[in-house]
Amino acid sequence: IEYGLEQNYPNPFNPTTKIRFSISEAGNVKLRIYNILGQEICRLLDENKDIGVYTISFDASELNSGMYIYKLEVNGFTQTRKMTLIK
Repeated sequence: IEYGLEQNYPNPFNPTTKIRFSISEAGNVKLRIYNILGQEICRLLDENKDIGVYTISFDASELNSGMYIYKLEVNGFTQTRKMTLIK
């Protein structure tokens, strides 16, 4: 297992999507959603996780249509991806 953040599915989505990631060492995992201006709008995860592959559901029913960025941070590894909400 390697560190990795996969593209959310489905994408574009309305109003829910799944975000899958893998971590190769136990550690504090932070998964956050940002708007296109870089403002944090949601903290999906901020907790210790063991080695493994995880899938997190994200419900954006209260957000406006548009492009969002999600970011995974764990043990010095950082990766971001874009997702599109279409209502």
